[in-house]
Amino acid sequence: MKWNKESLGTYSPNDIEMKWYDFWEQNGYFHQDADPSRKPFSIVMPPPNVTGQLHMGHALDNTLQDILIRFKRMEGYNVAWIPGTDHAGIATQVKVEQQLAKEEGKTRYDIGREEFLKRVWAWKEQYGNRIEQQVRRLGSSCDWSRKRFTMDDICARAVREVFVSLYEKGLIYQGQRITNWCPQCHTALSDIEVDHSDVQGHLWYVKYPVVGEDDYIMIATTRPETIMGDTAVAVNPEDERMKRFIGKKVVIPLVNREVEVIADDYVDIGFGTGAVKITPAHDPNDFEMGQRHNLESIMIMNLDGTMNAEAGAKYEGMTREDCRKAVVADLEELGLLDHVEELNHAVGHCSRCKTTVEPFSTKQWFVKMKPLTTAALKAVADKETQFVPDRFVKTYNHWLEDVHDWCISRQLWWGHQIPAWYCDDCGETSVSRTDLTECPHCHSKHIHQDPDVLDTWFSSALWPFSTMGWPDTTEDIKQFFPTSVLVTGYDIIFFWVARMMFTTCEFMKDVPFRHVFIHGLVRDSQGRKMSKSLGNGIDPLGVCEEYGADALRFTLVTGNTPGNDMRFYMERVEANRNFANKIWNASKFVIMNLTDYDETFVPEESDLTLADRWILTSFNDTVRKVTADFDNFELGDAADAVYNFIWNSYCDWYIELAKQRLYKSEDERSKRTVQYVLVYVLTHTLEMLHPFMPFVTEHLWQHLPHEGESLIVAPWPQAQSHWDFAADAATMNTLMEAIKGIRNMRAESNVPMGKKAPVIMAPATDDMAKTLKTYESYFHTLAFADHVTLLAPGEAKPENAVVTVVPGIEVYLQLKDLIDVEKETARVHKEQEKMGKEIERLNKKLSNQGFLAKAPADVVEKEKAKLADYTEKMAALTKRLEDLAKL
Repeated sequence: MKWNKESLGTYSPNDIEMKWYDFWEQNGYFHQDADPSRKPFSIVMPPPNVTGQLHMGHALDNTLQDILIRFKRMEGYNVAWIPGTDHAGIATQVKVEQQLAKEEGKTRYDIGREEFLKRVWAWKEQYGNRIEQQVRRLGSSCDWSRKRFTMDDICARAVREVFVSLYEKGLIYQGQRITNWCPQCHTALSDIEVDHSDVQGHLWYVKYPVVGEDDYIMIATTRPETIMGDTAVAVNPEDERMKRFIGKKVVIPLVNREVEVIADDYVDIGFGTGAVKITPAHDPNDFEMGQRHNLESIMIMNLDGTMNAEAGAKYEGMTREDCRKAVVADLEELGLLDHVEELNHAVGHCSRCKTTVEPFSTKQWFVKMKPLTTAALKAVADKETQFVPDRFVKTYNHWLEDVHDWCISRQLWWGHQIPAWYCDDCGETSVSRTDLTECPHCHSKHIHQDPDVLDTWFSSALWPFSTMGWPDTTEDIKQFFPTSVLVTGYDIIFFWVARMMFTTCEFMKDVPFRHVFIHGLVRDSQGRKMSKSLGNGIDPLGVCEEYGADALRFTLVTGNTPGNDMRFYMERVEANRNFANKIWNASKFVIMNLTDYDETFVPEESDLTLADRWILTSFNDTVRKVTADFDNFELGDAADAVYNFIWNSYCDWYIELAKQRLYKSEDERSKRTVQYVLVYVLTHTLEMLHPFMPFVTEHLWQHLPHEGESLIVAPWPQAQSHWDFAADAATMNTLMEAIKGIRNMRAESNVPMGKKAPVIMAPATDDMAKTLKTYESYFHTLAFADHVTLLAPGEAKPENAVVTVVPGIEVYLQLKDLIDVEKETARVHKEQEKMGKEIERLNKKLSNQGFLAKAPADVVEKEKAKLADYTEKMAALTKRLEDLAKL
């Protein structure tokens, strides 16, 4: 048996936390080789972007993963937790471009692609390393020897293999399609990289003259600046008002282009006038309609969002906003603007730079999604992968069932460059797993690689298997794939989870993970999302420095229920630091009383007192509950169970009862027994708490008698059936209820803490009478009883005493000699007077019709709840006066 017998000193998390992290890492406890003889448990860390530092969401994500990993490691599983970072395409490129502009006044084009990429790699080294250190500070016990980056050689090989394979299967293609385009980032975006928010806009009603008639068709548009790109007007064939226009031609205002009025059932009869302008190059729905009707597609904007020559000489070079103003003014001058309505409508913005997105018809690379979604939907339907909670299956299914082809090309420099080469001589496109130096078709050397890169989600979609060395069949893949659980937030189910599912099902013919453990967002104390704009973000590393990582971790997990958002309160972090301090002081107490500890002593069952049997039984019950909660991903409930056992059962009850046997007992065997129970329960409870608060538990465990080198690899505690004493535990709980009843009566009567009182009890049975007699000392120790009187059956109950009743016992406390009745009566009268004024004020307020009519419903309800509370307190004060009058 080992233990560090040095003095514990004062709890200071900063003094111990990094010490133990270094100890674990240097001793290789985070790494385990693939071992087919053991049951595997694996997690791939959702890779944080290399664009900055970790936020509270990362802290929650990493804490939940680490808790599961530490638990399974202690359970004896063959564990692998693979960490890594994501190159984060647009986000990282924008950061480096901003830095380049600020420090050197240059753009990426000024320094060229090769030099720019050197700058981005330097950025990645700086911030990627910083993120690693931050993950360490949180206590994450991931295997750094397996760390990956989405653009390292291993992941890059997997990306190219997947791209080429999908291309060869006809599932990747190049096409001219409408995509979301960011004029600021100069790249296409996928649908889920666009944030839609309501803005106050307008609906302009414009007259399109009918060719050869003194008539016009009225259209309503939110985007008059795109009129110059119109190539048709469409109406619904079932719209009786519009049927007469079908097949006729109208003149597009400002450009005088004659176009046909077409019929298409996509047109909403109830919106606007029932007629819509069709601009195939600048609207995704118009593009589809243009495809159906073979309409011309006219691009009237440049890629930076300014108007081009197709918009007309007057508007060329204008911004979208300036062009809109000019077009509206010109329409009004021509008498073609009928009227304008206010309209609140959703507008798409780039999720990175917040610029208004422009739908553009451009040539891009796409993945055909429909052939890939079937297996991914079936895997979840068949519960090969299970969501926790399962309500998020709806979110997953909804996206995959309605998915469009995925635009995977981005007009960026930072990312996986698309492995496609164009021949300048024969015009062929060649896709290859290896870099090409000549055209495979005509052998010309005049070839160039596609300058675009892949969407950052393309590489992260392969994360569960690319991190393990695929396409090679590695030992890690054989042992650790599929992974056991993915821990992630509900906000990226469609961004990332669904994409990992369909790519993995396609290439591994299996699911990427058996469970998807969904957590919510970490919000501020007011329930708001943490953001830079609100200035309400809290730096998890700052919290670690002030209160310790253990306190932060415990706060994040105890406030957490699967799938739900949680509010973050600094007061709770402080309270959990106090909890760590409570454990520290309890351990310090135990260690101080082990000077003559006999490591070989094991008590017989007959040595155990009622309190011993109760704490051992409670410990067993807690181990069983916590283990079951872990298996069900109820980590918050598990943490609460450990907390309540340590604080309430072990510290507040058992340690207090142990003191008399440690200090005063002349029975050597009794002392050895209580030492054994104190150490047994504490060391194994520290093991149970370890996944949640790894640092303080390791430190304390090392200072207690224990087996093994480190708590991180100690066996998970097991409930020992020979230490189960259900009947004795129930008896002890009854005594505790009686003691709590005495404490409450003393508190309500303002009996001074140190003043002992006589306690009279009327047991309901002879067995209870024997128990109370045997354990009378518990009432002296924990209820401040100077003597205990047991009433015989039928013996008169004391008068002028307060009473509490628990199952099997009536407990009486005579207060006459314990309090100054006159003084206490005066205090209660004063409290009554104060309470009466508050009740009167609230009654007046709630009978005021003006207040009830104007005040928000929640304010009214709060006032009603306050009145009910005060009324209840007033009744208690009245009862208190009645009791005092009897003394």
